[in-house]
Amino acid sequence: MGKITGFLEFDRQEQKYQLAADRVRHFREFTLPLDEHDLTKQAARCMDCGIPFCHGPTGCPVHNQIPDWNDLVFQSDWEEASRNLHSTNNFPEFTGRICPAPCEEACTLNLENQPVAIKTIEQAIADRAWNMGWIKPEPSEMRTGKRVAVVGSGPAGLAAAQQLARVGHTVHVFEREPKAGGLLRYGIPDFKMEKRHIDRRVKQMEGEGVVFYYNQNIGVTKPVEELKAEYDAVIFCGGAEDPRNPNLPGQELEGVHYAMPYLVQSNRRVGQESMRGNGEAPILANGKNVVVIGGGDTASDCVGTAFRQGALSVTQLDIRPRPPEREDKLTVWPYWPTKMRTSSSQAEGAEREFQAATLRLEGNKKGVLTGVVCARVDAKRQPIPGSEFVMPADLVFMAIGFAGSVQKGLVEQSGVTVTKRGNIDANEEDYRTSDAKIWAAGDMRRGQSLVVWAIREGRQAARAIDEALMGASVLPR
Repeated sequence: MGKITGFLEFDRQEQKYQLAADRVRHFREFTLPLDEHDLTKQAARCMDCGIPFCHGPTGCPVHNQIPDWNDLVFQSDWEEASRNLHSTNNFPEFTGRICPAPCEEACTLNLENQPVAIKTIEQAIADRAWNMGWIKPEPSEMRTGKRVAVVGSGPAGLAAAQQLARVGHTVHVFEREPKAGGLLRYGIPDFKMEKRHIDRRVKQMEGEGVVFYYNQNIGVTKPVEELKAEYDAVIFCGGAEDPRNPNLPGQELEGVHYAMPYLVQSNRRVGQESMRGNGEAPILANGKNVVVIGGGDTASDCVGTAFRQGALSVTQLDIRPRPPEREDKLTVWPYWPTKMRTSSSQAEGAEREFQAATLRLEGNKKGVLTGVVCARVDAKRQPIPGSEFVMPADLVFMAIGFAGSVQKGLVEQSGVTVTKRGNIDANEEDYRTSDAKIWAAGDMRRGQSLVVWAIREGRQAARAIDEALMGASVLPR
C-alpha cells in the first residue's frame, strides 16, 4: 500500500481549475495539475483495502489495479506505475480526463466523503508517461495472416484495434469522419479533452501496423458484404448516435437543435475542419439566450460550449427533482449515487431548473423560436396544473439521451439482430452477433454509456475475435 497512516495524515486534494471568467475565453483544457509532491501524498492515502471496491465491477469496468499503481506512485516508480496502468487500460489519458470516476465513489474513504484522488493520479501517470517518452508503438513480432476490419474509431474501436494488432493480426479501421476518435473527437469539447491526445494514440497505433481509412461510411460508401468478403472478422464499434426524440410541439422552429450536431459543429470549428459541405447552417450561441433540455453530460457540454461562444444566458432544464447534497452511504455505497453534482460548465454561470418539464416550444410568425413553455412536475414527473412558466429563448438544445444505433446504412445492410432498444444483439461473453463473421462492442452493443465501458468492451471483444480466429488467445479479458 501507499503509506500505512497516509489516509490519516493527508487530506484529499484535487486538481484546481482556472477561474471561470478566464477559462470561458478559450476552448483549451483548464485544469491545473498537482505537482509531484502533492500527487505522492494523494497516492499515500490509498489504504490497500482487503476488498478494493475501486477496481471491482462497481468501481472500474476496465479493472484498473488502482491500489497497485497508487503504491508505485508513492514509491516514485512512475514508469512501473505506467506499465501497470496500461496493462488494463489502453488510453488512461482519456479516462483520466473524461471518466466520471465511479472508482472514487466506490473508494472506502468515500464513506467519509474523502476518497483517494484516483482520477487525478491516473491522468498524472499517463501524462508523465507521454512526457518521458515511455509510450511507444508495440508492434507484434509475428504475423497471423488474419485480417480484421474495425468499423468506427471511437474508444471501443481503438481499443479493439490496438489489442488485435498487438497479437499479430492485420487490422484496418474504417471511420466515417475525416479523423479518428468518434465522439471523443466530435462530441466532447476540447476544454474537457484536447484532441492532441487522440492524435498521438493514432500515431502510436499506426506504428503498430493499424491502418486507418477515413471518410469511409460502411453501409453507404462501401457495402458490408464487400467488407465481410475481404476480412476474416469484422467488428462494429459505431456508437449509439440516434438521438431520443422528445416529440415536442414546436421543435421544428428555427433555433431548435439536437445537442450532438451543435457539439460536432463546434468541435469541427475548433479543430479547423470544414463543415463537410452538407449545407448545415452554423449553430452559434453568441448573443443569445440559450436553454438546454436535459441534465446529463451532453447537456453540460452544451452549456460550456455556449458560454465560450458568448451566450447571454444559459439555463438548463432537468425534469428530475433536485438531488440531495450528499447520499446515504449505507444504502448506496459502493455504487454510483444520486446526489447534487455541479459540472465545471454549470459552475461557469448556468441557471438550473429542477422538476421542470418542457411542454412546448413557441415561436413568432416567421417560425423563429422565442421561448420554452415549461411546468413543474410531481413525483411521477407529471405536469402540475397551474405551474406553467415561460422561459425566453433564442436557442434550444435537446440533450435527453440516445435511442440506440443509427439503423440506416451499416446496421440495416448487415442484417444483424437488434434488441428492442435499437442496439446490436451480442452478449458479453464473445460479443458475437447473429452473423458469425461480425462482432459488436461499445455503445453500439450496450447503448449510450461511458468511455471506460467502451474501452472494456473493445478489449474483451478483441480477445473473443482472437480466440475465434486462432483457437486461443493471450490477450487479457
